[in-house]
Amino acid sequence: MSLPKSKGITELLRRWSEGDATVLDELAPLVYDQLRRLARECLAGERTDHTLQSTALVHEAYLRLVGHDSPHWQNRAHFFAVAAQLMRRILVDHARRRRAAKRGANPFLLTLDESVALPKQRHVDLVALDDALNGLSKLDARQSRIVELRFFGGLSLENTSRVLGISPATVKREWATARAWLYEQMSREQ
Repeated sequence: MSLPKSKGITELLRRWSEGDATVLDELAPLVYDQLRRLARECLAGERTDHTLQSTALVHEAYLRLVGHDSPHWQNRAHFFAVAAQLMRRILVDHARRRRAAKRGANPFLLTLDESVALPKQRHVDLVALDDALNGLSKLDARQSRIVELRFFGGLSLENTSRVLGISPATVKREWATARAWLYEQMSREQ
């Protein structure tokens, strides 16, 4: 995923960080399409009658984003990274509630783009992935964050490096390590 190129987004985020809430009306249409793409990617593997649709996911994430009293956005990449993190939380909470309500319910499968998928696993159980990511974050928080940005944010290696303030080579190396670790953990769970 490439981030919107508009320099206006970063400027609006800066103004919002400085307390100017009036910019939200200008910001919403600039970020909405990208948030919808993120949501569609997150929900791609779900059945069409799923109770959580991409529009609802976008609206819930956006409401949480604008609900911050005094956000401190570094740039648009940071904004979309936080949005991806919120979407992960919303989806995992939804999947856990569904699993609790219906014992034996089918797992909430997340369909990953081939460029970021785990080896031989393009469809992964979202709850199992979240559990594995939580385990990874205890071992290496940065690797967990890289996976989150790539899986849920759809960020490229370059954009991930920008968000985290590390080199693309470091992201690539840690990404490979994290994917291997997650694959191993999730293979054990099956």
